[in-house]
Amino acid sequence: MKKRTMILAMIALMFTTGTGKVQAAEETSGLTIKPLTEKSVDANPYMVKNDANIHHDCYNTDTTDEVLPLAIYPEIHVSYEKVNANASPAIFFDSYGHAVVPFLGGLAIRDINADETTTIGYFSPKQQDGGGYMIQSSYSFVDESNRLVCPTSNNHVLMLKTMDEEENVLPEFEKVLDIDIKAVAEAALGKTLDQNLLSVVFDYDGNLWFATGGFRIYPDRQQQGTLGYISRTAINAILNGEETDLSEAVFVYELTPGEGAENGIAASKDGAVILTNQNCYLMQADNGVKKVWETPYESVGAKDSAEGDATTGGGLAWGSGCSPSLTKDLVMFTDNQNPVNLLALDMKTGEVVASLPVIDELPEGTQVSVENSAIVYDDGAGTVSTIVCNWFGAGSAKLAEADSDSSVQSYENIYDVNWLRQGNKMIMPGVERVDTVKTEDGYEMKSIWCRSDLADTSILKLSTATGYVYGYVQDLETGMWQYIILDFETGETVFTMDVANKPGYNNMAIGMYAGNSGNALYCPTGYLELLRLQDRFVYLPEMPYREVDLDQAMRNVLSQETFEADGGEGTVASWLNTVTVENVHPNTTVALRMKGLSGSEDAMKLYAYNTEGTLAEVPADLWHIQTESGETPETLSEDVLYEVHVTVEDGGAFDLSDAEKEIKVSAVLGN
Repeated sequence: MKKRTMILAMIALMFTTGTGKVQAAEETSGLTIKPLTEKSVDANPYMVKNDANIHHDCYNTDTTDEVLPLAIYPEIHVSYEKVNANASPAIFFDSYGHAVVPFLGGLAIRDINADETTTIGYFSPKQQDGGGYMIQSSYSFVDESNRLVCPTSNNHVLMLKTMDEEENVLPEFEKVLDIDIKAVAEAALGKTLDQNLLSVVFDYDGNLWFATGGFRIYPDRQQQGTLGYISRTAINAILNGEETDLSEAVFVYELTPGEGAENGIAASKDGAVILTNQNCYLMQADNGVKKVWETPYESVGAKDSAEGDATTGGGLAWGSGCSPSLTKDLVMFTDNQNPVNLLALDMKTGEVVASLPVIDELPEGTQVSVENSAIVYDDGAGTVSTIVCNWFGAGSAKLAEADSDSSVQSYENIYDVNWLRQGNKMIMPGVERVDTVKTEDGYEMKSIWCRSDLADTSILKLSTATGYVYGYVQDLETGMWQYIILDFETGETVFTMDVANKPGYNNMAIGMYAGNSGNALYCPTGYLELLRLQDRFVYLPEMPYREVDLDQAMRNVLSQETFEADGGEGTVASWLNTVTVENVHPNTTVALRMKGLSGSEDAMKLYAYNTEGTLAEVPADLWHIQTESGETPETLSEDVLYEVHVTVEDGGAFDLSDAEKEIKVSAVLGN
């Protein structure tokens, strides 16, 4: 048993009413910003730079550099679903910030901020392609040209064009590539594949890697599976309308019968990292599949509830439940032993350079199954932080049946019905942060904090901009579902906000989604409601009865390089705040609530983008900094919530909107 202090909720930071709602006195203060360095990830030139897949990037980090809410006058808003079978899960984003979500068995770009979720453009196999299959949204992604790349339940890979030449969303997406991967792979192997297509990813040369499998692959059932890729040359030819001989463009690697992938694929400049139920591989495209290394790992096999257990479900995987998560130097994943171990493999050699048992301080007999992709944050200075979460109990007991096809990603197929109906009392707790530190002698793993009181299936998210971990949990004493924020450094609960105590408000085992607004944390629920947590960080002091539309209020990290290039002088002292206000008077004052300011108030300058796209200093008589009580501070403190008041003229130099009686201002403080 490891000796470490168990972290409990930091009650001192908040107090609650009888309903658990954080009171206004605490809401006003917000959380102190604890920024981390941006995640160290090499951008994939063949994937969009935004959150291109459900794990944010091709490293599968589940870490975002975007701003997330800080409990500054927090609010929860809802987008209701009246067309689709579920509230929008598995959300990812294109380069324009459009949300891509599952829809009618396919994918759609939808307005997930509207009161009723509305569809802008879509592709539905049933409605547009004769049906008979579904798009596997969990392992789809957005490419560099905003096309959607999708594996399907009938073993095809599709590429969908979503926009026209004028960058307007197409009402119906155009299918520009359609390859029957299974058929081509079978022809190449000369064998029948028993496993179905599961996941895909682009490597850094644009080759499309694929893996067959499902969420529970039993080795003793001897199912034939494969790994492989489609060459970029062939993809380009197809996109250009050229005839292509796929027999010379699709390359496969035969797996030992009974071996298959159970999660997503990762990619780095070194190649494609594929984790099966038995081995981890680094593969490269070299006019054929080149296996750089193969590293086996141990597993006790599929974990299910026993008779008399409080749970009725189990885990999803036979082997590791994690998609592999990468840094530039390491591959991170958990095995499936008792206890579960976190493994770090050398990217170049595949050698296990460090390992540590995780979530091993639970009561004896408590099962652990790490099924959600781990958060992996590389600070670029020798420390890799990994956050793992116990998930045991949420998987369907039917996955153990011999005829189960766990490659079909439907809720009825892969999730435990009792968890969906009864909530997190049907899953086991445990969340832990482990750091892997580069030393002179190699690597050292150490536990930083562990929460044995939290049961979470929401795929926790880390924001480097704020320095906090975000989740969605259920208070098991009250039954209340809550947004929750944890301090990344300590694991302490620093904020909760109640949603509902009805069982159907579970998070659907999908996750949290950030987008690029800097002011929204999305969470789907089982009650056809997509929630979004937002800060009311902007208001109109001259018209306190008016509420600014928070969906038109953004906070983004502005780099020092961009700040200077666009005309700013000195040092960036705040996030870039961009706000649109409709139906305004000729001169309107906007108040921006900010934390994280320090130094002398006199040394601060406010810059705003003008209509020429450059930063210009706002005249001193048009802006000021004050406390919430209206006082002018001499010295600024990072822990204090300040208000930056700026007056903008409709149609003036700092109004970025062409519309009459509408202003759009984008401002940042410099020091």
